[in-house]
Amino acid sequence: MASLAAGELQDMEVDRRGESEESGDDETRRKSINGEMDPNQPATSKEESPVDMDTITLDPEEEDVDLVHCRIGKIEGLEVLLKAKTLSLRQNLIKKIENLESLNTLQELDLYDNQVRKLENLHNLTELEQLDMSFNVLRKVEGLEHLTQLKKLFLLHNKIGSIANLEQLTGLEMLELGSNRIRMIENLDTLGSLQSLFLGTNKITKLQHLEGLHNLTVLSIQSNRITKIEGLQHLVSLRELYLSHNGIEVIEGLENNKKLTTLDIAANRVKKIENISHLTELQEFWMNDNQIDNWSDLDELKNAKSLETVYLERNPLQKDPQYRRKIMLALPSVRQIDATFIRF
Repeated sequence: MASLAAGELQDMEVDRRGESEESGDDETRRKSINGEMDPNQPATSKEESPVDMDTITLDPEEEDVDLVHCRIGKIEGLEVLLKAKTLSLRQNLIKKIENLESLNTLQELDLYDNQVRKLENLHNLTELEQLDMSFNVLRKVEGLEHLTQLKKLFLLHNKIGSIANLEQLTGLEMLELGSNRIRMIENLDTLGSLQSLFLGTNKITKLQHLEGLHNLTVLSIQSNRITKIEGLQHLVSLRELYLSHNGIEVIEGLENNKKLTTLDIAANRVKKIENISHLTELQEFWMNDNQIDNWSDLDELKNAKSLETVYLERNPLQKDPQYRRKIMLALPSVRQIDATFIRF
């Protein structure tokens, strides 16, 4: 891996904070973030030849079935797994979801990193609570209307162009749609149970249509095309907001988000820290790679008595020889400035 400058590594660290961390293995995520693999390509080698399922021994009594990286090319012969609650088929060569009808006790299905082109043949899996289809080649969200028990849905790194066909998933708590081709936030009105929404690395230009997400606590929309903070007034339960790597110029529109503990506006075009003095529960404030040049701006953070982490590097402020000392004096509760912990 090519060596990276400290600044580049920090950008990646900031970017990663807003990604869901439940989908995918740590090694694959690390390689994607650090540029060792094309994030839009599944990690499995296309040169591998599929194996016949007859060569794989299955235990009919097994509840947690793990068939990771077995070079499976076709889903078949799983009818014996009548007690299976979790089935992991990640990192295989599967092109189609099929022959799962008999697995109606399944609660978790993992097809991360395959070659699946369509969400289909899932209608019998009515007990399913978690579905991971990340790192495939899906173009549409479809075929999920019968999965009314679904709580977590991972669709990271596909080719999905729009948010659609989720109306029946009223119990959904986590939705991961990062690294797709989505241009608009839409069709989320019925997802009142949603707690975490991840939309990083898409082509979204506006924060909108979030009114029905009253229980949302985490919103990540990093690396999009957002220029204005708006449309968040109904998200009164929001605790973590990730907006880094957009085109935001003004901090605004957070009047009703008083429960925020993490606010990430790194790598935008902000010139002034303002309109956040009411965020008294703030613990982490990420503001690196902006245009902050006035030390008095830190007064906006003085009401956040539990503030522990502040990122302000690569702002004009950092040129001050007393940079760290001035932050410590202005914000005495802080225990970490940028990537370095404070030593007492």
